[in-house]
Amino acid sequence: MSLAPYVRILGRGPGRSRSLTREEAREAMALILSGEAAPEAIGALLMLMRFRGETAGEVAGFVEAARDMLPPWPGATPMLDWPSYAAGRTRGLPWFLLSARLVARAGAPVLLHGWNSHQRAAASVRSALPAAGIAEAASMEQAADLIAREGIAYLPLEAFAPRLLELLRLRDVLGLRSAVNTVLRVLNPSRAPAAVQGVFHPPYRELQADACDLLGQPAMTVLKGGGGEFERHPSKDIALYGTRNGTRWEASAAALEDDHRRLADAAPDPDDLARLWTGELDDPFASAIVLGTAELALETCGLPAAMAQDLWTNRNTARAA
Repeated sequence: MSLAPYVRILGRGPGRSRSLTREEAREAMALILSGEAAPEAIGALLMLMRFRGETAGEVAGFVEAARDMLPPWPGATPMLDWPSYAAGRTRGLPWFLLSARLVARAGAPVLLHGWNSHQRAAASVRSALPAAGIAEAASMEQAADLIAREGIAYLPLEAFAPRLLELLRLRDVLGLRSAVNTVLRVLNPSRAPAAVQGVFHPPYRELQADACDLLGQPAMTVLKGGGGEFERHPSKDIALYGTRNGTRWEASAAALEDDHRRLADAAPDPDDLARLWTGELDDPFASAIVLGTAELALETCGLPAAMAQDLWTNRNTARAA
């Protein structure tokens, strides 16, 4: 089989080209993931979609094909899906990891999954996992076991969908992001009922919310977050998009404080995550990031946002999730 019919739909010229339908997108991605499509055609398809701007139907179709490729989740379904795929060139430490840990302590199991390029080693999500007290899994089975024991796990993309990682890394060849970046944020490999997503470019908030609506995602919140992650800047008003009860939803939230510090650190030290958790580090701005992000994630799970403060106050005395 060939991708040529799908490339032709997208690129046959002004007045004649159009976006792919959801079913066409699903067929095209299934062909790509099968390994039967020519690499030149894959690049052409992705860049035509980039030029036109991917649609919610195309993203939903791609996600459905990608989910068909994945094995069933091997354990109890987590409550919250938390993707982490931002390039993060300008961000500092990933404080949101502590937010995810708080959500797990609230009794809402969390699956973090991702792959992060272009990040400074000291500020990368994966290098910060040990300081945040979150274990990295080598497989879906290990992630399910970790979540059952600890309430949270980080699953790298190469451990559950190496073909999708190959497509994501075409950015290094093509020089531009593609719809694959959006697909991975919406993928939700464990089919968790709640999901949180971050974007760097604001238009993608509505795109991802619309795609989740098409896919019937029960609850999802997306925001323009620190470096493209789901991480709330506490000094900014924020616009929120997503789904609630399986239908589109929008809201806004006022700034939490007046400190207008940037999220990026001049010399990030991952150990500051552990120091903030233990109380050795007193940083009100970082604490506000953690709490504000956790509150939004808890609300997405259908839990009271106010739980975040109690969980934070008692984080060193409460039993780990």
